[in-house]
Amino acid sequence: MKRYLPFVLLLISISLFAQEGKKAPDFSLENLDGDPVTLSENTGAGPVLLSFWATWCKPCIEELPHLEKIYADLKGKGLKIFAISVDGEKTAAKVEPFAKTKGMEIPVLLDPNGDVARAFYAKDVPHTVLLNAAGEIVYTHSGFKLGDEIQLREKITALLEGK
Repeated sequence: MKRYLPFVLLLISISLFAQEGKKAPDFSLENLDGDPVTLSENTGAGPVLLSFWATWCKPCIEELPHLEKIYADLKGKGLKIFAISVDGEKTAAKVEPFAKTKGMEIPVLLDPNGDVARAFYAKDVPHTVLLNAAGEIVYTHSGFKLGDEIQLREKITALLEGK
């Protein structure tokens, strides 16, 4: 099995990079108020960041404050961010209290069956997908370690500046 590990990792990397440059699949998910939010209705004005996360995911919880800061700094310039919870049946009831306790400003969407996460190849959380104004995938990243938010901000800023 060990000798196949590099090959498996290569296939995973290729599948993630294969998304970049492609039009993002459209979706409609409910927000915490039960209202539908459709991706295609939120593209066109600026970049859109999709952050797949869960309440039980420690790296997600570590990443969210950094995304909140980016959102606060750049939403006025056209950035939209959606925090898409992939919490399932057992933990879905924790999403709204979690968001309120943390004072989340980023709109939270609910993907309890993981259908949208699968469409974006979000096999692990956190999983970040950055779209340009045309709705094309320009960047994907799985996991979070301190410093990832710097690279993400640079990519968003470049899109906002038209680079």
